[in-house]
Amino acid sequence: MPKKTQIKTKQVKKPASPKQIMSGRVYVTATFNNTLVNLTDSRGNTIAWSSSGAVGFKGTRKSTPFAAISAVEKVAASAKNVGMSSVEVYIKGPGPGRDAAIRALRNAGLNITMIADVTPVPHNGARAKKKRRV
Repeated sequence: MPKKTQIKTKQVKKPASPKQIMSGRVYVTATFNNTLVNLTDSRGNTIAWSSSGAVGFKGTRKSTPFAAISAVEKVAASAKNVGMSSVEVYIKGPGPGRDAAIRALRNAGLNITMIADVTPVPHNGARAKKKRRV
């Protein structure tokens, strides 16, 4: 009598589809050397992030408005993948990518519900950098 063998069947799990998040926050930090973009949900959990350097720009080109637009477009694409339609924008820093980042978010099709400037302003704290003389 032949020996009976049992074949184990594995249950195949479907890949988890990303959760649908309707609204979130975009934090833009625009320094003189780089522009950082962070996409979070309403609780503050990071969903996606990017920066001018992470997109592929190096050196002084990281501080350009075009580099900021590229970083924002990458984050906006992941916002669309999650199903996000409206965002609150928090901007920090004096860099050249500030306005370009807001424009890129609007052009990406995200509805901007609020824009807040959260740049820290000292009440005469540390000494400022010396003025550049060219």
